[in-house]
Amino acid sequence: MNNRIETRLAELKAQNRKALVTYITAGCGGYEQTEDAVLAMDKAGADIIEIGVPFSDPVAEGPIIQEASLKALERNTTLAGTFEMVKRIRKSTDMPLLLMLYVNTVFRYGTEKFFSQCKESGIDGVIIPDLPYEEYDEIKEDADKNGIISISLVTPVSFGRIEKIAASARGFLYCVSSTGVTGVREHLDTDFTSFFENVNKYSKIPNILGFGISTPEQVRDLKQYADGVITGSAVVRLIDENNRAESTKKISEFTASLRDALDN
Repeated sequence: MNNRIETRLAELKAQNRKALVTYITAGCGGYEQTEDAVLAMDKAGADIIEIGVPFSDPVAEGPIIQEASLKALERNTTLAGTFEMVKRIRKSTDMPLLLMLYVNTVFRYGTEKFFSQCKESGIDGVIIPDLPYEEYDEIKEDADKNGIISISLVTPVSFGRIEKIAASARGFLYCVSSTGVTGVREHLDTDFTSFFENVNKYSKIPNILGFGISTPEQVRDLKQYADGVITGSAVVRLIDENNRAESTKKISEFTASLRDALDN
């Protein structure tokens, strides 16, 4: 049985449309503001939403998401609280939801318990950026048992590893736009033609490009290479800079502008 991620991506492929994946840090502005933002992005055209679980040392994140993580922790945001938030979100939407988190959070919570809670709350997949492909076996059994997809990542410097990573990838292949951390970037210097020639040689599932994509103009420039795009820091910044009502409105407008850039 396909999970929601695979189902949604298959629908988009049949419609000849690109996927819009957005990210938000759980507890950023409080649980209620996070819920508002998720539902706003859903209604404005996002296809899949990543919910980041705040962590004290988010090594893959740039300053915007790092700061959001710390503020969420100061508000006592927890993994258990995030699961409860997802259950509330599930009452209003059936869209695919992912958790993005660090492997230490999974291990501390208990791997079996973690994936069981993912299933119970309505999470469809996880992204664990600090878990190397070679160590996926540490979570694979519990993830598979609960029908949770673990998203694989490749970078422009993955070189010979892309073939191995793509061979077992499910859902979509997360193609990291550049080396370094997440964050809003004015320019992306990666040779995307070469990168995706290598990726497309081996990948049998949708390839979605993320890290640093923050404007409709970038989406228009980059959508030719991949089956979709991911944006995160730009969404998180809107929450940080605005009150609850205003941030929800701006996030909705921003998401709609990215949807338009993908579709037109």
